Amino acid sequence: MNSQTAIAADNDGKSTWKFLLRELKPKGRWLTPFNIISIPIILFGIALIVIRFWKGIGAITNLSQEIPWGLWIGFDVVTGVAFAGGAYVITFMVYILNMRQYHSIVRVTVLNGFLAYLFYAGALLLDLGRPWNVINPIIGNNFGVSSVLFLVAWHFLLYMIAQLIEFSPAIAEWLGARRARKILSAMTLGAVIFGITLSMLHQSGLGALYLMAKDKIHPLWYSEFIPIMFFVSSIFAGLSMVIFEGSISHRVFFSQISEKNHHKQRGIVLGLSKICTGSMFVYFFLQLLVFIHGKRWDLINTPMGYWYLLEMLGFVLLPMTLFFYSYRSGNIMLIRVAAILTMVGVVLNRLNVTIIGFRWDMAVHYVPSWMEIVVTLTVLFTELWIFRWVINRLPVLRDSPAWVKEENN
Repeated sequence: MNSQTAIAADNDGKSTWKFLLRELKPKGRWLTPFNIISIPIILFGIALIVIRFWKGIGAITNLSQEIPWGLWIGFDVVTGVAFAGGAYVITFMVYILNMRQYHSIVRVTVLNGFLAYLFYAGALLLDLGRPWNVINPIIGNNFGVSSVLFLVAWHFLLYMIAQLIEFSPAIAEWLGARRARKILSAMTLGAVIFGITLSMLHQSGLGALYLMAKDKIHPLWYSEFIPIMFFVSSIFAGLSMVIFEGSISHRVFFSQISEKNHHKQRGIVLGLSKICTGSMFVYFFLQLLVFIHGKRWDLINTPMGYWYLLEMLGFVLLPMTLFFYSYRSGNIMLIRVAAILTMVGVVLNRLNVTIIGFRWDMAVHYVPSWMEIVVTLTVLFTELWIFRWVINRLPVLRDSPAWVKEENN
């Protein structure tokens, strides 16, 4: 009798608590390379977080009044949200466009997106000088209800709720809650439509925040089209993360994936590479139009100009070409290489906008402290630990319990 059947057979609260306590216990070997590397970093990072809240944000960061947003915003939030874009793209493809061939990766993609938003919201709390004032953007206090920050705050909050509803049928199946699953499944389509709308708005909304920093961002990365660039790039950023994460999951959690879904993997990766090719072409074309319209030729023959060319040619044009060629030739390994290059390019672009190209002309430029990097790794590793815990227990990669199939029939 599996765990879901056990819960369904015995509904008293005592058995449920015993089941939950049993599920909290670790499964598998402890002495793995990932555990050996991640556990010391997480413990050290927690100590640094305690110091941050005890002595203030200046105790462990190199932030200042001139540079109030650093690594925790530029990487954890702005870059991380782009990589979480795969959730709204995949749900749009499956539930709106009815592309059922991608249905097997919906749950794992939504889970990845939900955890990303949850932890990056936590990273945002770390970055606030007075974290108890986090409620201010949500209620419009000190900002006003027409500010971009007000919209982004509400989009974040509501989208996390929408993603939780989208993923909740898997939780109900884990607990054997048949009635709850039926209700939650009926809410899925509405949550998906609501979530797609919110995600499209806040992906561009994050870019809109930087429209107010025209004199602070290098001209090669600033334009009035930053919101559109952020939105378009979130499509191929999210799908590249889906390809990368899917490749690792199919190795690490091989035993949980059915033979049928194993065979589907190749077609899914090829289809996603085709979409990445199209969205990257749109992005590259838009960037080219902005560059020509802005008449920025004189900026190319400078150190920042070389850096810009590296980003556009090495991490946009090159992976776009690789995606196109590998899709035509059916080369899965080359698609994975293109996905990694694309992810590096997205990180580079977001950091160029938020850190490297932000106040680039200052005498003393911001460089994140080693403690900021450790805290960022702590957030990332903790998210991976919870992702692994959920995958090992809930029907995310593996098939739903038999009673779900019976009810659907």
